[in-house]
Amino acid sequence: MTTTLKVESLNYRRNLKRILADVSLSLTGNKIVGLLGENGAGKTTLMRLIAGVAKNAKGIISVNDKTDLATRKSLISYSNPLGGMATNKRISEVKDFYQQVYPDFDEQKYNQMITFLKLDESQRLSALSKGTREKLVISLTLARQASVYLLDEPFSGIDSMSRKKIINSIIQWKPADSLMVISDHYVSEIGPILDEIVVVKDNTIVVHKAADTIREESGQSIEDYYESLYGEADSND
Repeated sequence: MTTTLKVESLNYRRNLKRILADVSLSLTGNKIVGLLGENGAGKTTLMRLIAGVAKNAKGIISVNDKTDLATRKSLISYSNPLGGMATNKRISEVKDFYQQVYPDFDEQKYNQMITFLKLDESQRLSALSKGTREKLVISLTLARQASVYLLDEPFSGIDSMSRKKIINSIIQWKPADSLMVISDHYVSEIGPILDEIVVVKDNTIVVHKAADTIREESGQSIEDYYESLYGEADSND
């Protein structure tokens, strides 16, 4: 199967501090991959580098064998938290902006998602709770027809019932041949939809395994297996 996302010998420092060291990763399409790791492990930095938001890393990142930044960014839909958007903008205006900027934005799919998530397009960003804002970001991100979707902590402010509904619906919102990478702390909830997991620890990738292989070989859930990685490290200290 053709590699959708490839990271080769990626190294990144910020303010003289090493954030990522010799990270290499190959992921193919038609999968949902969990990017797991403790706070500060480098998950968000890795996503930002892949998305082209963060720069000046050493190494190679390619999407569908394309390495130039402009092409790569056009193939990736990254869950931008809308930090640069004026807070007086209405949801409808944010949608209009996305339509103008991204030719692959699917308005019909977007409308289906905001209806499902009960978003009111007349609301201004300043009036949105953290959870409602995250629902909007998820809708905008998944409305694009991209090769790679990067969801960075997409559910942190969403209530438990809504979170479970969204997670269960992600499979139908994701285009069949695309790759979706989700970084999240709700491992027990996203575990059942994951095809593979990638664990970032000590500035690099320490595990990349198929979810079914983990369940078969260890007899553990994804959450228990992930937690055991840190338990083993603690017991060796």
